[in-house]
Amino acid sequence: MTTLPIYNRSGAEVGKYDIDPATLAPAINRQLLHDVVVMYQANARQGTQKTKSRGEVAGSTRKMYRQKGTGRARAGHRRSGIRRGGGHIHALVPRDYSYRLPKKAVRSATRMAIASKIDAGDLVVIDELTFTAPKTRDMNSVLRALKLAGTSTLVTTATYDVNVLKSARNIDKVTVAPVADLNALCVLKPRRMLVTKAALDAICRKPAS
Repeated sequence: MTTLPIYNRSGAEVGKYDIDPATLAPAINRQLLHDVVVMYQANARQGTQKTKSRGEVAGSTRKMYRQKGTGRARAGHRRSGIRRGGGHIHALVPRDYSYRLPKKAVRSATRMAIASKIDAGDLVVIDELTFTAPKTRDMNSVLRALKLAGTSTLVTTATYDVNVLKSARNIDKVTVAPVADLNALCVLKPRRMLVTKAALDAICRKPAS
């Protein structure tokens, strides 16, 4: 059992949160985490690379000169890949790099990533995080109070909150995601993770008190 302090927006401790990382993930499978992160990175690749093969470049297909008797090395047409202006020998073509791992494995990896943040002491709990209007200054004040300023941080809310998103989107190294959008890559990529108490309840499937 791990006891996490709960802070308010001023950085003062206002409570405790008891959580057992084993309830999220009985064990941390680093190979599974690696496989899922690679999957998300592969799915983000555009795959729009393209170069021309010898059949696509402009130029005559006529043999440049006769095979024998010139004293020169034998040569085919000007589109050959060994000549300047010729096509690429192994031309690149657009391709789709995306693939999917089983849903159960992907969900398990997300919970493992969150459990690893708890084990490493990189998860910070705040009692509530709401803004009446988008204010980057207010979000910066909260991050400074929690000693997260200048550190790559994932801010997690229980549900989508447009004011929190707009307050944080212009801050360097800070990303925002509701619980429903969490995945292994977005959890592991930043150094720290700031979660609201309601969000942590949702992650643990514990009713909010």
